[in-house]
Amino acid sequence: MVEALGVAVVGFGWMGRVHTQAYARVRHHYPHLALRPELVTVAEEVPGRAEEAAAQFGFASATRDWREVAADPRVHAVSITAPNFLHREIAVAMAGAGKHIWVEKPVGLSADDARAVADAVAGAGVQGTVGFNYRNAPAVETARDLIAAGEIGTVTHARLRFFSDYAAHPEGALTWRYERKRGGSGVLGDLASHGADLARFLLGDIASLTADTAVFLPERARPAAATAGHARAAGGEPGPVENEDYVNCLLRFASGARGVLDACRVSVGEQNNYGFEVHGTRGAVSWDFRRMNELRVSRGTEYQDQPVSTVYVGPGHGEFAAFQPGAANAMGYDDLKVVEAHRFLRSIAEGTPYGATLSDAVHSAAVLEAMARSAEHGTWVSPGLSG
Repeated sequence: MVEALGVAVVGFGWMGRVHTQAYARVRHHYPHLALRPELVTVAEEVPGRAEEAAAQFGFASATRDWREVAADPRVHAVSITAPNFLHREIAVAMAGAGKHIWVEKPVGLSADDARAVADAVAGAGVQGTVGFNYRNAPAVETARDLIAAGEIGTVTHARLRFFSDYAAHPEGALTWRYERKRGGSGVLGDLASHGADLARFLLGDIASLTADTAVFLPERARPAAATAGHARAAGGEPGPVENEDYVNCLLRFASGARGVLDACRVSVGEQNNYGFEVHGTRGAVSWDFRRMNELRVSRGTEYQDQPVSTVYVGPGHGEFAAFQPGAANAMGYDDLKVVEAHRFLRSIAEGTPYGATLSDAVHSAAVLEAMARSAEHGTWVSPGLSG
């Protein structure tokens, strides 16, 4: 028998919409899921936005105050897609109210925030999932399997890149994203958090690192009204950008492998250029998010001039079979969030974590803080976490 599960979404920008659509689609792709999510309520402080979301997506109610969600007995699970500075307060309160949480990265402004949420989830005995969606791509999970099986030999070095132009326009509004108090770190929390998670997901713990950061657009215009996404604010009062546009980081893994992680939010000419290349003693594997369903693989015994093949993922790879019947049929970004929703709901149904957890968020946050310390002091730094 399929049990109904009341869900809520707190924060209804783009990511709140993506979570809502994932709930709506999840049983289409996973018909044997033991839970059926029901959209109970949506919370958003911007006037009128929650009501619009309820009317469009079918939430039973809407509110401007997330505290009403915590107190609502109809709600059993909550997506937290509000701005970063609210993650800790909301997540701790929801867990304390006995609600399972699906929270977007980077889970607050610091490693302490991520730890507080992880502790709250553990203490309440609820499930917690984190929005590290790129690890859910079937090609990425296949790459991890190839690496773990020794198909490319012993990993020697890797490169992870996260380049975007979403903040490249000089008229981009000075929103909370660019403030230390509300946004925390800049490209570190936004894009490098994914890079840190993928690095550990693929290659294991990071033992030490050294990083350099920069702000390339030091001033932006303040918006005159509430914004969504990456709005522009030409002519507004100028203010300082307080967090990083760019980070470059050298990594040393516990395995002995070396790595490079680059991330930038102001890369003109780069739209979602996310991916990795991993090299081993007998081969290599690489992935580009813009060609999400392809994996480039080199393996064999030729070493020099060894050929590279393009593998089109299919039903035997990761969660691909839940979406498409045959190889080379494309999956997209939103599908990765459906995978995430499924793993969140399965965790609730079975009482066992599936997918990215709060522990993964703590590890990622510790790496980001190590990057910030390294950039400030110009030294190699250990994130201080393992396992």
